[in-house]
Amino acid sequence: MPFIGNKPSAVPLTSADIADGIITSAKIVDGTIVNADINASAAIVSTKLSGITSPAAFRNIVINGDMQVAQRNTSVASITTSAYNTLDRWYLPISSLGTFTMSQATDVPSGYGFTKSLKLDNTTADASPSAGDYMMLSQYFEGQNLQYLKKGTANAVSLTATFWVKSTKIGTFICELNDIDNSRSISKSYTVSVTNTWEFKTVTFAGDTTGAFDNDNAKSLELNFWLGAGTTYTSGTLNTSWGTRTNANIAVGQVNIADNTANDFLITGVQLEAATSATDFEFLPIDVDLLRCQRYYQKTTTGIYRFQGSWIGLHWSGNAHLGSWGIPTELRTDATVGYAGSFEVFGGGGTGSSYTPSGGSKHSNGYVQISMNGTQRTSSHGLSCYSSTSDAFVSFDAEL
Repeated sequence: MPFIGNKPSAVPLTSADIADGIITSAKIVDGTIVNADINASAAIVSTKLSGITSPAAFRNIVINGDMQVAQRNTSVASITTSAYNTLDRWYLPISSLGTFTMSQATDVPSGYGFTKSLKLDNTTADASPSAGDYMMLSQYFEGQNLQYLKKGTANAVSLTATFWVKSTKIGTFICELNDIDNSRSISKSYTVSVTNTWEFKTVTFAGDTTGAFDNDNAKSLELNFWLGAGTTYTSGTLNTSWGTRTNANIAVGQVNIADNTANDFLITGVQLEAATSATDFEFLPIDVDLLRCQRYYQKTTTGIYRFQGSWIGLHWSGNAHLGSWGIPTELRTDATVGYAGSFEVFGGGGTGSSYTPSGGSKHSNGYVQISMNGTQRTSSHGLSCYSSTSDAFVSFDAEL
């Protein structure tokens, strides 16, 4: 518009003249602000991002939390006693509380990257547990892998557990950390709100300033997901702070998933990390997950005419032929050897059938000492073996 008199001089506009929120992204045309328009002191550079870090690798203390690895079996039925049954690293402690099938399932929460879950299906009900009955799903951890938690010091760090759960039975469930070295524990409850629906749960445990974990390869810590319990474990007050482990205070309020044969319980995406809040689940490549599991248990593939070169030995004494079996990674400790089917040993003057493996008490440098026991082969001749039946396998168990 025209001015009467002298034109006023231009006054620069400052940020103080602009009310907060008056300029929105909708008012800025795409491409109108370019790098040259940004003052050097306001530009985003790497030095200004020093406080932003990516989550640490291998932060998940749990191994096989996405239930991908199942070396032993993918399904086992008629379970009434405690054992490692299917998925690696997951132990099922159970005492007189129904009968279950444990399996690796493909039922998973949609859209979160999971492809497998652990499923428990109640096949024989026990709606009235005796006082000492119990059932839980557990994973155990070596003390030497837990030293960074600084347990037993003033700097002890908190742990946060996250997981997806789907249960026919709704109500209160108990998640427990059990310190084996110092007989201390802490229990926290979580609620399954909707039947047969995947729900995401977060449980945080304070750091414990009493009792350090042993720095060795033995079991120091248990992560226990309680699934049912008698009054021996439910008659007290839930121990929501670290303290001496008292049976009556471990699983107070826990529902019983064994009370009806219609009940299923599924879990996946289990993560336990040193933090007061959760991060996204740490997915690892399947080969990495498998190698971590094989520190505790290794099982060969099953089939006929396999394992040539896996075992190399010599005649030792009588019907025993001592040699070394190559393994993909070091075991936690000396292993218990298991097997099925039949094996043939060749060399030393021919081939003999129906040999059985034993041993496992010595292991080092990628080998386990194995004796193949059967018809005596010629002394001082090199020997090898292969499987002679389709069900044959060899396993090495060094679980906690």
